[in-house]
Amino acid sequence: MQHPKLRHAVAIALLGGLATALPVHAQDNAETEDINEDEVLEEVVVHGRMSRYSATKSDTPIMETARSVSIETNEMLLNQGALNLADAYLYAPGVFGETYGFATRGDWVKVRGLDVPEYRDSLQALFSNYNNTRPDIYTIEQVEILKGPASVLYGRGSPGGIVNVVSKVPEEDPHHELVLEYGNYDRFQMAGDFTGAIDADGDWLYRMILVSRESDSQVDFVSEDATVIAPSITWRPGDSTNITLLANFQQTDDDVGAQFLPVYGTLLPAPNGEFIDISTYTGDPDFNYYNTETTSLTLLADHQFNTTWSAEMTARWTDGEADYQQAWTAFIGGDRYVYNPDGTLYRDGMVPRSWYVSQSSSEQYAVDARLRATFSTGAIEHEVLMGAQWQDVTTDDNSAYNFALGYNFSPDPTTWDDRYWINVFNPRYGVVPRADELLPVTDAPEAVTKDQGLYISDQISWNAWRITLGLRADDAETDTGSYVQDDTETSFSAGALYQFENGLSPYVSFAESFEPVAGVDTITGLPLKPVMGEQWEAGLKYQFGNSGSFFTLAWFDIEIDNLDNPNSLPNAPSQQEGTAEIDGFEFAGVVVMGNVFLELNASHLDTQSPDGYRLPSVPENQASGWLNWRPSGRLDGFKTGLGVRYVGSSWDGTDTLETPDYTLGDFMIGYDTGAWDFMLNVRNLADKEYMATCLARGDCFPGEKRTVAGRVAYRF
Repeated sequence: MQHPKLRHAVAIALLGGLATALPVHAQDNAETEDINEDEVLEEVVVHGRMSRYSATKSDTPIMETARSVSIETNEMLLNQGALNLADAYLYAPGVFGETYGFATRGDWVKVRGLDVPEYRDSLQALFSNYNNTRPDIYTIEQVEILKGPASVLYGRGSPGGIVNVVSKVPEEDPHHELVLEYGNYDRFQMAGDFTGAIDADGDWLYRMILVSRESDSQVDFVSEDATVIAPSITWRPGDSTNITLLANFQQTDDDVGAQFLPVYGTLLPAPNGEFIDISTYTGDPDFNYYNTETTSLTLLADHQFNTTWSAEMTARWTDGEADYQQAWTAFIGGDRYVYNPDGTLYRDGMVPRSWYVSQSSSEQYAVDARLRATFSTGAIEHEVLMGAQWQDVTTDDNSAYNFALGYNFSPDPTTWDDRYWINVFNPRYGVVPRADELLPVTDAPEAVTKDQGLYISDQISWNAWRITLGLRADDAETDTGSYVQDDTETSFSAGALYQFENGLSPYVSFAESFEPVAGVDTITGLPLKPVMGEQWEAGLKYQFGNSGSFFTLAWFDIEIDNLDNPNSLPNAPSQQEGTAEIDGFEFAGVVVMGNVFLELNASHLDTQSPDGYRLPSVPENQASGWLNWRPSGRLDGFKTGLGVRYVGSSWDGTDTLETPDYTLGDFMIGYDTGAWDFMLNVRNLADKEYMATCLARGDCFPGEKRTVAGRVAYRF
């Protein structure tokens, strides 16, 4: 793809103009160099800069929390070469970020074997799929993964936990950077990040983030172009008050990376013995596109009344939309190939395609207001959090799905209309159906979800004990446009952690979740009950003094009830007798030795669906390690890193088809000198081809091929 020069020239001029127009404050490099590197690593990695807008809605360090929380900071994402949000999950224990392999439509992540909702600054940010843009990683300060049920803090949700994306916000210390990136697949990106104080007293702060990207991808004809404009401003009317308004506009012009390639021809040989190149595009450039646009306004406000009482609030309005068209090889059963009467492949591999058209949108209004009290009752210290949360989300999806166009399941090939079929081994493009040959787009009714919740939690410190108790009441209304359902639920959580003087902290916790299911039970005639989840977790946390080194070890057991009935219950008393179970272990460790940083992660999962099968697309074992070295002295400024990721085998949902395990390597080398920062990242160093997952319905999703990205940043 050739990049329009004019567009980039305009973007460069805009970035340069902003750089000169915004206030610039000199930064004392000597002062920066005096910062102790171990202290920085301890703050970023161990404590993770937890704030009251974090996944736990608390600034309590994760080493003092009786839950598992993984944090991927901006520095870690840069070092590991993350190009999108999905890449941020690949070095976290118990987390799988390649659920559908290489993807351009979104970031699908599984935590402890389950899909989890995506939040931004502690408010939910994604509702259903294909109705807004995926977050751009350049706008992110860190990614937090709270594992296990979190309904006490967030209401409806997954038993697996949540992902919370933390936005970059204005900072008082001036920081300005211009970034140019170029990589394989003709990836070209320009970005700028400018922040500092507007006035001399520091009462007003600003930040402006800009991104312009044009890129091809590992799939033929698929692009990943994007534009991001994210200004924000902070007002500090006094020492005790902060009010921040963040705006974010994102627009993408993409195609669909997921090609739904057949199992036979990817994981297994096709009937003719051939394999499909994983770059194969099964849509058509004259039909396919995936274009999105999202605009959001977020308010973050906090006020300290006195030494006891404080308050904070998050509020957001979001408007998103997506125009989506795609063709892909049809799910016609078996190995999804069509045969001639003599048993040979039809025209050497011609298969019918399904055609999908969708115009989707989402609009969100949400507020989470919290009152916090910190006080003591004798020897017991309390931090009581009382919150009220309200959310109103409207989604709309007008779509049409044309299954296996031209194929009528007749054994007589003369009755098939193969004008719009594709040969998966030698594709040809340019012949697409007219609009009147496809089913018309159905104008579906809008769906509305309204949530109201009141919650309270108490973080108790008594000598070496850290105890957390939480309770929440929710009223969740779901209106599908044809059916309205109201669910009221109460959620509970509790945790206890004991800090020994030697740095060892054992803990145990319990938490609950619920997720409404709209509809009527076909057996009882009553409204469907919410899916209920609960988790027991026990573990050990250990921190090596003030070195920044630590490890955590967790065992957990999750049970999910009110799922669809298993096949073994033909005469069940209701439609929701299904139960799923997940248990496993997770290990995370960080070792800091002078200029060396080593991160190690490992996890094991045992999963069981209501039918007794392993859950689909869930690796049983995962392990990863990342080694970073930043020497001092004569090599000061040099930096390099090496990572290894092992992903174990997974299953298709019926324990029939196993996706093999794979091991990948990542590499980073760079040099930081004064205002300039140079970095080269290579992911999947050996360019290994692998399947991220294969499903029982008959399709496979190739994983991410080798990506090479060079980055030059100028800071002033």
